Amino acid sequence: MRQRKLGSLGLEVSSIGLGCMGMSEFYGPSDDSEDIKVIQRAVDLGVTFLDTADMYGPFTNEVLVGKAIAPRRDEVILATKFGNSRGENGEHLGVRGDPEYVRKSCEASLKRLGVDVIDLYYQHRVDIKVPIEETIGAMSELVEAGKVRYLGMSEAAPETLRRAHATFPISALQTEYSLWSRDPEDAIFQTVRDLGIGFVAYSPLGRGFLTGQVRTIDDLAPDDARRRYPRFQGENFQKNLELADKVIEIARGKGVTPAQLALAWVLNQSDNIVPIPGTRRISRLEENVAAVDLTLTTEELQAIEAAFPKGAALGDRYAVMDTVNR
Repeated sequence: MRQRKLGSLGLEVSSIGLGCMGMSEFYGPSDDSEDIKVIQRAVDLGVTFLDTADMYGPFTNEVLVGKAIAPRRDEVILATKFGNSRGENGEHLGVRGDPEYVRKSCEASLKRLGVDVIDLYYQHRVDIKVPIEETIGAMSELVEAGKVRYLGMSEAAPETLRRAHATFPISALQTEYSLWSRDPEDAIFQTVRDLGIGFVAYSPLGRGFLTGQVRTIDDLAPDDARRRYPRFQGENFQKNLELADKVIEIARGKGVTPAQLALAWVLNQSDNIVPIPGTRRISRLEENVAAVDLTLTTEELQAIEAAFPKGAALGDRYAVMDTVNR
């Protein structure tokens, strides 16, 4: 497995990571025993970068990941997040970034994960009610206390990221990025390059849409959160399916899967980008990992660009967009 650096402080991870969110919530029913096998198989394959958050489940995904990595903690770069506050019954309580909440969340995550230190600790969403300097200041105290090794942010706007980085070095920014979510190319990519920050691409397969496995809305479980996303609804769905089919055709011509082509495209955009596709199946995991070895020619990249140009996807990423790019 190839490695990539995130930031300038020494954090190095596998070129592709594993997003664990869907193992506990949002994408229909799951099986903990199978999910643990997927995580452990990922480590076998050299995937050292595992991504979770306290709000996934809520709270149960960290427990799952902690259980899966317990025998092999030293082989893993463990990333988790705080900031999307939820209640014990799953209710969403808003975004919090106050120092007290930062400290409380970290202690709770350490306990659920069953570890002494979190390798990469993200602010999941920016709390606009709290100066970013206060939030990052509290996070930096966790580094000084040895409870966290590196700091990250998720869905932060360029100016927020600059202010945060001036307070304490940020190693990674995590934001949605794929063929159908290319907004980071406008200003965020330049910002992370300027500051020497790594970029972690979540949902690099368009929440599964770019895999060719979602053909109708009925392919999603009744409780699948994607049913509520504008890109998966009505005319948007049909238009986006037409775009995805063009990518599928290019993949077929190259003799690879659509997922591998989409991941290789993300990896090709910059050597400081690390995609973290999620899956609950070992076969899909192995398929995704193989994308690391896939080379795209200039002609193939041009064909992909022509088939799925920037901004072509219809619909917003979320039903409510007021917590992203803040």
